[in-house]
Amino acid sequence: MNNSFYNILDFGAKRDGKTLNTAAFKKAVKKCSECGGGEIYIPAGDYLSGSIRLESNITLNISAGAKIIFSNRPEDHEIILQRWEGKEQKVYSPLIYAKNAENVTIKGQGMIDGQGKKWWHLFENNKLKYARPRGISFENCSNILIEGVKIKNSPAWTVNPIKSDKITINKVSIKNPPNSPNTDGINPSSCKNVHISDCHVDVGDDCITIKSGTEKGQDLIPCENITVTNCTIVHGHGGVVIGSEMSGSVRNVTINNCVFDGTDRGIRIKSRRGRGGVVEDIVVNNIVMNNVLSPVIMNLFYFCGEGGKDKFVWDKNPKKFNSQTPVIREVHFNNIRANNVKTRAIFIYGLPESPIKDITFSNVSITMADQAEAKVPAMMSKLKAEKQKGVYCNNFKDIDFINFKVKNQIGKKFELLNAK
Repeated sequence: MNNSFYNILDFGAKRDGKTLNTAAFKKAVKKCSECGGGEIYIPAGDYLSGSIRLESNITLNISAGAKIIFSNRPEDHEIILQRWEGKEQKVYSPLIYAKNAENVTIKGQGMIDGQGKKWWHLFENNKLKYARPRGISFENCSNILIEGVKIKNSPAWTVNPIKSDKITINKVSIKNPPNSPNTDGINPSSCKNVHISDCHVDVGDDCITIKSGTEKGQDLIPCENITVTNCTIVHGHGGVVIGSEMSGSVRNVTINNCVFDGTDRGIRIKSRRGRGGVVEDIVVNNIVMNNVLSPVIMNLFYFCGEGGKDKFVWDKNPKKFNSQTPVIREVHFNNIRANNVKTRAIFIYGLPESPIKDITFSNVSITMADQAEAKVPAMMSKLKAEKQKGVYCNNFKDIDFINFKVKNQIGKKFELLNAK
């Protein structure tokens, strides 16, 4: 063993898939940290463990043929205080976690298996004392790299950096069952300078989601300077999503050269009254979509979560504009091709007191599916199921459609209401 390379087997780990190795990982991290950092190497084999907490200047190398299998027993996981779905609360620790650390890497061709099935069952039957563990989460960290690993069956959100800077997620494959609850793929929250590239994401909720906390959260920090490129995105409720937790604002996002296949929605921006925050300066380029409900959804009447079905949220009458009013502006789409679209070509619904504004669609071609099943295009109250409809915009200002085509729709190509 040299001063920077640490084989997990040298710390008593067993690769039989049955022995709990939490203590071995803890010893390896402690030794590595005491020596100023280095690489913890996981050779081929199956390693059962509780939650693993990393420190600064540590690389966790999960080699080809290696699998970290996380225990599905709640008692094997620490309880920590962390942001969960937008606000701070006690949660089961993420499976791999770091706080106030820098220069941390998770890499390799191996597998991380969250064994989520039991967690999903406990959650759905309201038998958990605290919120489920996420797969990988970093908090108040900088210079983070996650590269090459495969992750499956996460108990909840899969990769969730929080209030962190300089994050690269590259060549990561994520697979969670389509019916697994809240198993989002990659969710940066209140982070800055995030690069997501060459990933394959196939999950049970939104695939890649950009967030910044809710009105009830602490430290409402923007999520900004985010790039998503060269990704394949499959199934899930949304391909690349902003919100609904956007009270700290989201800005400066580019989404490029991606393929969405079978996601419910493609690009999805969602919030509601009371959240506040601004979504702005979003650019979407060179996207191919197939078999989606709707390629683009922008919805300021989103009703999921606490208080989402109150009259204050769904009331179509204008309210006073204030700091709690959400804003969506300066969102630009270019070179988009969508086939077999089921419900709406585009669905945009702003607030009367906060129209969605300064939107551009350029070089966009959308073909509606034949004999699609009627479904609700967006998650908001009093919205009816529909199929093969064209563009719907309500409460908006300054939207440009340039070389924009809709084919095979039923009825009008454009329904434009309350425009400015």
